[in-house]
Amino acid sequence: MTNKLTIAPSPHVRDRVTTASIMQTVLLALAPAAVASVVIFGVKALILMVTCVVTCVAAEYLFDKANHKANTITDFSAVVTGLLLAFNLPSTLPPWMAVVGCLAAIIVAKQLFGGIGQNFANPAIVGRIVLLISFTQPMTNWLIPKKVIGGYELVSGATPLALNASGLVEQIPDYLQMFIGQRGGCLGETCIAALLVGGLFLIFKGIISPIIPVAYLGTVAVFAVLVGEDPVFHLLAGGVVLGAFFMATDYVTSPVTDKGKLIFGIGCGLLTMLIRIYASYPEGTSFAILLMNILTPHIDNFTKMKPFGAGGAK
Repeated sequence: MTNKLTIAPSPHVRDRVTTASIMQTVLLALAPAAVASVVIFGVKALILMVTCVVTCVAAEYLFDKANHKANTITDFSAVVTGLLLAFNLPSTLPPWMAVVGCLAAIIVAKQLFGGIGQNFANPAIVGRIVLLISFTQPMTNWLIPKKVIGGYELVSGATPLALNASGLVEQIPDYLQMFIGQRGGCLGETCIAALLVGGLFLIFKGIISPIIPVAYLGTVAVFAVLVGEDPVFHLLAGGVVLGAFFMATDYVTSPVTDKGKLIFGIGCGLLTMLIRIYASYPEGTSFAILLMNILTPHIDNFTKMKPFGAGGAK
């Protein structure tokens, strides 16, 4: 009689969900913000997004080929990294500078650490910070959609956070303008409405847990109240919504346990507001997430669950 009992090491759970399918769902969730960025900033936004995606995919393919590794571009993670990095760039940034950020994200932050699943920090955030340090002026050159007769035109200006830090509160856009993206900022962070649609879609599909976004945004709001700032302003201004839903929730660089996710989200919120309120740079989202990415292994160790019966009497 043929033995029909298959013996194999765990895990035994089988599912149709793959890395590629997860990344495709994330791309679908990012689509509303991508469309909004093109509507707000024009063809330059589309050029930057295409440049970043193509560069990230090409860099990953060539790195794999040069190191005789299996091709990994079919998992779509490089596409997601490219689009997220583009979302963190001003529309005025020259495409060649964006290429530098893409190479830092894919080769330095991802591939040199072993590829997907082994990077210590979110690659898109690393790419943005490299660009911010290397090309400070171009990375802080903003265009703002201003209403004119017959529509809108883009003019140079400051972000709401920069205006708030400078005391120019009378020039800050109102809540509705910031919610729909009529303010200065990076490509993917300005239209909060589009980001919420995408973020809630990811939660509905079970791709991300709501713990990190809720803890992150809640901490930002509470901190703002405690220091006498407007909590709604701090939620709508800057890249905190983009960071909370799409970058802080990265599987590889965020904690595994629910308790760890809560600590991680609170930490991101605290660091973001500490930088915004007390540091010389008006925005702290990217730096906050990067610092918490570094702490993730320690948070996992602190919050890991013990197997039933472990640690009992000997």
